[in-house]
Formats: sequence, C-alpha cells, structure tokens
Amino acid sequence: MHLVDVAKQFLQRYYPQKHLRVAAGLAVITTVLLLLPEPDGSAVTDQERLTIPVATGSQRDVSTVSAADVDISDSEIEGFAAGSHTAAPSDTVTWQNVVVRNGDNLSAIFKRLGLSDQDMFRVLNSGEEAAVFDRLFPGYQLDFMMPTAGELTQLRVLISPLEGFMFTRNDQGYTVEPIVKVADLVKAFRVGTVSDSLFMAGQKENIPAEHIMEMANIFGGVIDFILDPRQGDQFSILYDEQYLDGEYIGHGAILATQYINNDEVFTAIRYTNEEGEAGYYSPEGESMRKAFLRSPLDVFRISSNFNPRRQHPILNTIRAHKGTDYAAPTGTPVRATSHGSVTWAARKGSFGNLVVVKHEGGFETKYAHLSRYAVRKGEKVRQGEVIGYVGATGGATGPHLHYEFLMNDVHQNPRTILDRLPKAVSIEPGEMDRFRSKTARLLDHFQNLNSIQLFSLNQPSAD
Repeated sequence: MHLVDVAKQFLQRYYPQKHLRVAAGLAVITTVLLLLPEPDGSAVTDQERLTIPVATGSQRDVSTVSAADVDISDSEIEGFAAGSHTAAPSDTVTWQNVVVRNGDNLSAIFKRLGLSDQDMFRVLNSGEEAAVFDRLFPGYQLDFMMPTAGELTQLRVLISPLEGFMFTRNDQGYTVEPIVKVADLVKAFRVGTVSDSLFMAGQKENIPAEHIMEMANIFGGVIDFILDPRQGDQFSILYDEQYLDGEYIGHGAILATQYINNDEVFTAIRYTNEEGEAGYYSPEGESMRKAFLRSPLDVFRISSNFNPRRQHPILNTIRAHKGTDYAAPTGTPVRATSHGSVTWAARKGSFGNLVVVKHEGGFETKYAHLSRYAVRKGEKVRQGEVIGYVGATGGATGPHLHYEFLMNDVHQNPRTILDRLPKAVSIEPGEMDRFRSKTARLLDHFQNLNSIQLFSLNQPSAD
C-alpha cells in the first residue's frame, strides 16, 4: 500500500470530516501568508515600540507664576540644588516594567517575571545601593531588561521620577550607577481665605496638602492653628512646582509664605545659612521656629484641656487631667513639638501606645493613645517630625491624642507655658548682611505679589 493511501485511511479513521475541512482551510491561509512579500527593514513590531514610561503625576491645570513673572533668578534663591544627568539606556524591545503595589516584595516580583532566587541574590549583593530594595514602597517603578526569558541583564529602579539606580550585569555580578534627573522649576503663587478650616481653604486653592501642613508648621510657634484661626484669615504662599519633559511631577520647597490672623501679619521667608541648613525667618531675621510648637497636630479641635480638677469620663472620679486632648481621626500624623530624644516608644497602661520625647533644658513631652509609631526608643527627632499617628489605644474612649508637657518633671499647661519659654533665635549680627542680600529680592517680589493678589481678593464682588 502506498504511503499516501495509508495516511488517507488514518485520517478518515481518527478525524471527523468537519475537523478535516477546518484543517484544510487553515493550511490554505498559512500558505497564502507564507507567500506574502517580506516587510522592509523599516517595519517595527509593537513589542519593539515598547517604551518605559516614567511614573509621574498627572498634569495640573492650575495658574502659576513663572520665574519670568516673578523676576527671580534661581541663583539668587536659596535652597535650589542642581543635580546631574545620567543617561538612561534606550527603552526598546526587552524591557518589562513593574510598578510596586501594596504587599509586593522583590522575591514575588522576580518569580512573576520568571527570574530565579540566584538572580535576586546577585542584585542584592551588588553593593550598598541595593539597600533600596529593603523596603519597596508602592509607586516605585522597577524596569527589567530581559533579552530572553529568565535572563536579566539590567534592572532599573525609580524611587521617584527624578532619582533611582541602574543595576547592570557583568561577569562578577552587577555594577550600580545612580540615575539623577533635574526637574524644570516653575514658581507657583497662591492666595486664600479661611472660611471653615485652613486645610479646606488650601484644597480650594489647589495647594498641595503637604504645603498647607508645612505652612502650619512654619507658623506653629506663633499661631495655634486649632484655636487661633478665624473666618476671614488670609494667607499666601510661593513655592516651586516641578516639571519633567513638560509634565507635572510634584512640588518643591516653600520659598515664602504669609498668614494674616486677626489683622496681625506674619511673614516667613526661606533662608539657607553658610552651613547649608535651611530654615524660615521673619523679614527681620527672627527664626520662625520657636522652642516648642503650640500643638502637635495640624488642624483639629481640642476635646479636653489641661485641668487638675477634671472628672474622669470612665472612672467618674475627680482626677487631674495633666495634658490636652486633641480629637482627630485615627491615623492623623502626630508631630514632635521640639527637637529631642525618644526615651519611650511602647505600650504603657492607660496611655496605650505612648511616645515620650526628652528635650534640652529639663523639658519632656508625651504623646499617648497612638495607633502606631513612627520612631523608636533612642532616636533623635526634630521639631515638626512625625513621631506617630492618632489612635484610641489604652484608656481612650475614642480616637484622639493626649499630649502632656513637663518642665523639670512637673506637668504644665501646654497652652500657657509656651509664653514663658525662651524666644526664637535670630540671625547672628555677623550674618545679617548675608541674610539680607540673599533674601531681599525674593522678599520684595513676594510682597509685590501679595499686594496685587490680596488687593484683588478683597475687592467687592461685581454682583
């Protein structure tokens, strides 16, 4: 029997006629495709067109004041640091990008991409820079160059649109180079009026929440943003917005800010001294940082004041309330009211989760009922640094912060003791000429912008 006859009998016995018709059709289509002319060399597959986008924020539609409008050169403004460019490799063909999500870890990401534990260990042992993988935060971008499946030749990690590291495979393991990009800075100027709260007023004017909190921190030694603000207070702020390749990616430092409370004007301007330390000062050179902030929270109400004769809400007995209670949602950041050392960061009886900070001069502050900690015992903290988050642990009846202030081991009323504490430190007389020369032009333009914008803001409505 001929080979063709054998094949025919086999197909008729094991494959139905319908399947044979489908197979024949596919064969015809395949033949036609094979006979088509080859594409020219300029054709590029979709995979070859793949680019790796830098994870950035969305473009903001907000009014800004450009450097030209403000007429300030960057070289005349303190606090601008120029980075260097590191050329990124061409983003083609074999890159696979992963944006870190909650719960991700490096091992799981490597496995998803078909990479071995050995590959991961080589990366982790490449040098000190590999410490960036110790804690992967949501939003980090990892880009893998894999010419073939399971073969990693380069790994790029972007911890922000402006900085990261490039790990490149060699015979010994991986070499590491930093990635540093420089954003274009555009100066943004905003003004606002408080109608319900400072935070809501800032949101209305499209001011980043971080800058509203920072402004509250800057003025925290002279204004209590829980009790002092009132309806009609006005504020203004000049800060940098960052753009990369024309796209908004974030905001930079506050350059100058002003707050008008009960017709009293407070102005702060950023200045960096000869040692490179940046701070905020009044136009006269007085530091805005007082010995202690007036409150450890930014914009929330007091639910219970210092009271040596208060009736305890649970025990129903007269028991001194040796601190101030700030009602705030669980998770609200709690800030150290001054520089110091953490002497306690653990659970303690009715205090629940407690942080205690020891300050120079015999002062001590306590922060109780926290939901979680942001510091450990023995750490140094700076004024305004987040040390924990509001909770309802221990003997708390609801989420709030219990804040105590002690001077030489004696409890004091945080609301009144501040007026008896040392005043702010001013610029040294020998540095005043430098301070004036570095801040004069910025201050003049900021005040001009204020005059124009606040005048417009205070004009009666056309209605």
